Amino acid sequence: TTACNCRTTKCSYMMLRLRSPSVSSLGPELRCTVRLLDDSEISCSIQRDTKGQFLLDHVCNHYSLLEKDYFGIRYVDPEKQRHWLDPSKPVVKQMKCQQPYTMCFRVKFYPQEPIKIREELTRYLLYLQLKRDLYHGRLLCPFADAAYLGACIVQAELGDYDADEHPADYISDFKLFPKQSLKLERKIMEIHQNELRGQSPALAELNLLQRAHTLDTYGVDPHPCKDFTGTTAFLGFTARGFMVFQGNKRIHLLKWADVSKFKFEGKTFYVIGVQREKKLVLTFHTSTPAACKHLWKCGVENQAFYKCAKSSQIKTVSSSSIFFKGTRFRYSGRVAKEVIEASSKIQRDPPVVHRSQLGQSRSYNSLSHKQLIMNMEPLLPALNNHVHELGEEESAITGTGAEVERREQEVEEGEEMGSLTISDMAYSPCASMLPTPVEEGQGGVDFLFQSPGRLLKELHADPEMQAELQAERERELAREALRQSLCSPSSGRQQLGACIRSAARLVAAATVILLILLPLLLVLLESDLDVSFLQDIRQTPEFEQFHYEYYCPLRRWFLCKLELLMEQLWGD
Repeated sequence: TTACNCRTTKCSYMMLRLRSPSVSSLGPELRCTVRLLDDSEISCSIQRDTKGQFLLDHVCNHYSLLEKDYFGIRYVDPEKQRHWLDPSKPVVKQMKCQQPYTMCFRVKFYPQEPIKIREELTRYLLYLQLKRDLYHGRLLCPFADAAYLGACIVQAELGDYDADEHPADYISDFKLFPKQSLKLERKIMEIHQNELRGQSPALAELNLLQRAHTLDTYGVDPHPCKDFTGTTAFLGFTARGFMVFQGNKRIHLLKWADVSKFKFEGKTFYVIGVQREKKLVLTFHTSTPAACKHLWKCGVENQAFYKCAKSSQIKTVSSSSIFFKGTRFRYSGRVAKEVIEASSKIQRDPPVVHRSQLGQSRSYNSLSHKQLIMNMEPLLPALNNHVHELGEEESAITGTGAEVERREQEVEEGEEMGSLTISDMAYSPCASMLPTPVEEGQGGVDFLFQSPGRLLKELHADPEMQAELQAERERELAREALRQSLCSPSSGRQQLGACIRSAARLVAAATVILLILLPLLLVLLESDLDVSFLQDIRQTPEFEQFHYEYYCPLRRWFLCKLELLMEQLWGD
């Protein structure tokens, strides 16, 4: 009986251990603060093994949001590199900063057709994001569109114009754009007072979404980089495809159907695609390897979200070449078509939308003194062969006084000539949304790409750096003395023997590697084994090019020579 009781107790203890939380989850709770799109904040407590999906669900439950696949949570690491929180990984393992953790709830994937959004709540959150994009200079638009979007914001937040309540300069209380001219404000007031009267906040917000989604920079989260010539450019991923902006022009647009693959190595980012039935490889250089990896992940996620018809079609991708896999990543959420289909099946009473008050709005004048960075000069017009790609966009939105009139005159001339620009300003998104934000006092985006000589000059002025350099000089002198001792005649034969042994080891290692890779290459080229690993390799553009351009001709030549040799042998 005693033995039976012991076994029962031990079994119960084992079941209790299996059902109880892990030891790591029983540790102290961690505080997280999430800033929402209207700049309000919510907080929650998490355990060390809490995954990112919990935080995203917590914010969506706060809003009672069902169409949550468009949204994500963004955070900044201690090196000022921005990241999207991975829902499938623990929060603590992703956050490298000090507690308490602070993150931001933002739109991650912009809907290609806002009219297909089912609920008013989702449209309102997208409206808040677009309002931020306008204010921070990420959403560029012609003067007429800028005035209309500004009027929609005023109508949504202020309602109908009332001469008894609103002073003559009531628009000046709204800070809608990075720079806001008097002429633009007058045009906004004209549209607000005449065209939008009687519209509810929901209708005004929907009108803003409908106009904004037709703009080239709709949904662009700009990634600063440099192209192969050293010119600063901004890369963006939208529902239409991959875009490149330089100065005030969109110089590349690759639709998702034409994008084959994204790759990165260190600080170099590659876009492999097809343009006019020819293979295209675009190369860009980021400021840090972390920024390049973030750019690659954003490209992989956007390509999967907008291009795939079903989430089951999403594959794990690698950042590197065929045999050396590098970083592997897979987007784990639903795709755009599945999100739209799920939205059409929502059957519930619409939740109450709690809109922010005018004094709490980001468009109000409490944020009027924020500065922009990266004042790049506009580039020269693009080459003629880019005319079809760039479209016929006009000028941007900002300026003051006579400058605005001059710009509008240039816009009219540009429209007559078929202007290629989307803005007469350089594309200047605010520091708050750059993957690696820097302040204007630090030199703007060019600070990210400083020359090594300038950095060394600044480091040499540091006393601690001087001491380290002195120690390095002493070590270099010691190494030089050792080299001189090795160069004496007595050691010549030893050096020759060491070189021969090194060469022999190198030849042996190369032979072993060749004997291993050659059978694998033959299996890839000649067999039809249905293995997922082999299928992934066969479908890469590099492997297909090697197979059709090099291997097949070589095989035909070898078989031809072999047949001739056999005929000669049989003839003899």
